[in-house]
Amino acid sequence: MTTKPARLLSPITDVDIRLLRVFRTVVECGGFSAAEVELNISRAAISLHMADLERRLGLTLCRRGRAGFRLTDEGRLAYEAAMRLLAGLESFRGEIATVHGRLRGELNIGITDNLVTMPRMRVTHALRGLKRMAPEVRVNIRMIPPNEIERGVLDGRLHIGVVPARRALPGLGGFPLYEEESLLYCGRGHPLFERPPEAVTRAEVESADAVAPTQAQLRHELNNTATATDREGVAFLILTGCYVGFLPTHYARQWVERGMMRALRPDDYRHSLEFHAVTKKGAQPNLVLERFMEILSGEEEMAADAPA
Repeated sequence: MTTKPARLLSPITDVDIRLLRVFRTVVECGGFSAAEVELNISRAAISLHMADLERRLGLTLCRRGRAGFRLTDEGRLAYEAAMRLLAGLESFRGEIATVHGRLRGELNIGITDNLVTMPRMRVTHALRGLKRMAPEVRVNIRMIPPNEIERGVLDGRLHIGVVPARRALPGLGGFPLYEEESLLYCGRGHPLFERPPEAVTRAEVESADAVAPTQAQLRHELNNTATATDREGVAFLILTGCYVGFLPTHYARQWVERGMMRALRPDDYRHSLEFHAVTKKGAQPNLVLERFMEILSGEEEMAADAPA
């Protein structure tokens, strides 16, 4: 597709904003077909909107065809810029609503997978507090890998993220939320599952096929013959009865209580991981985020008293 020179040096209009929102949804859904339900318009209408946006920007934003949907390099840059623009508009809307005595706008949160079973769910309590304080705020939660969460917070697509405390990235600040313990598990049907716990040796554990989570840094050397990008993938492989792997104790509890998993040598194979709430340093003031952070940072006592 040949595009014309960029025309969007003139003031941005409501039509441009509407088309950028369509573009955002198409990218986040992964294509035109998946975006139909989210946008409640036909695939043909989405195609027309995208073609109109490409003409207005003078850019080829994506490729679509038998090989599927993918962004061009120009499209990725335009998407990131659009996210910053739309986030700024939401922040403006929220601040003006506050002037009128109402807290409104959006709160976009990125969370690492499978934290909902944590006994001390400070995020849940804080979301409840925000809903009671500001019922008109729209909350959007995305479950994505930690590196994507950090990028989203830095470029303005996300207001706040919950990620493992791995390294301090320039531009991000925050505070600790959770300390998560993980043990090494095997599933029912695994050769080590029926063995008496005291009879399982370290050599047997370390020679067993293991699944390694790609996002975690573990201290233990295992025979990693499989990988998984998230905890659910690790659980799938453990439940085959063919692999051992680390899972958070709060997440594995559901299978342990049903006799489908058991921990192996918990005194030897255990590690902990701290999770932080992170926001962008020096970001534009956002009253919705400020109120949420105030509730979240004061939730420790309430969360400690919450039922597991």
